[in-house]
Amino acid sequence: MNVGHFPPPKQRGLIIHGVLILTLAVIAVAGFINLTSAEVGPVFLISLLIALASFIPIPFLIYRAYSLFNADYHLDRDSLALKWGLRVEDIPLTDIEFIRSADDLTTPLSLPLFPIPGGLLGMRRHPDLGAVEFLASDSKKLLLVATAKRIFVISPDNLAGLTQTFARATELGSLTPVESKSVYPSFVVTQAWQSGLARYFWLTTLLLNLGLFIWASLIIPSTQNIALDPQFAGGAPATMPSSQLIIFPVASLLLAMAGWIAGLYFYRWERERPLAFIVWGSGMVTGVLFLLAVFFIVATPV
Repeated sequence: MNVGHFPPPKQRGLIIHGVLILTLAVIAVAGFINLTSAEVGPVFLISLLIALASFIPIPFLIYRAYSLFNADYHLDRDSLALKWGLRVEDIPLTDIEFIRSADDLTTPLSLPLFPIPGGLLGMRRHPDLGAVEFLASDSKKLLLVATAKRIFVISPDNLAGLTQTFARATELGSLTPVESKSVYPSFVVTQAWQSGLARYFWLTTLLLNLGLFIWASLIIPSTQNIALDPQFAGGAPATMPSSQLIIFPVASLLLAMAGWIAGLYFYRWERERPLAFIVWGSGMVTGVLFLLAVFFIVATPV
């Protein structure tokens, strides 16, 4: 029997995600660079907002690209496994009521919010089917996988191959009964939160970054210049506008976010969890170092 992998189309989605990530990264970098020369005022605030608004979606787009790259639908005589990043759904074949094309519906499916090719993800409600969960990449190749609990929408590149294999597997029957399994990305966060050490690293890093932002926002309006440039022996310190202090809390926050996501990635496996704690601990230490950097800059007379 022909069983195996029926992955979704990936090339177009990966290209679109790559272009979006690169475009947002260029805008964010340009915004942060503009902060280094802008005086406190509307231009400074606009540059900060543009830089932050461009950077915030980047980690989510990177995760979606990673999820698409590793996405797969695996069908055998016992189960259908849907894998999309940290989202895993293992469905026993005996629990599947039918698999059919979404084109057969009298009422078309509504696509999820932000239906970027390569990332049709999320829950929608259909008037006939009820709750529907999308784990798909191509709106033109949608299949419905119906179970008693929920309808899943997938998009294998080889539609005919999957449906024919499912029909053949149903005729032959299951060899080994399996239990259904559902894993969500939020499960990793919840599991890590139960660790006291992880909570300590997360909360301490958060408080350090909030404190750094508040401190910088208080210093900038009340101080005209700071000694940010290198000071040569015997010479007067070169000064810069105090608005450039915002670089420190922004950089600290961006590194903290990247470290938090990287730690969650490692935390998924028992053997890699020490690396997760190292990354989260490093984020806390980095926050302390940024605080010290701001302290020494402010304490330097100009």
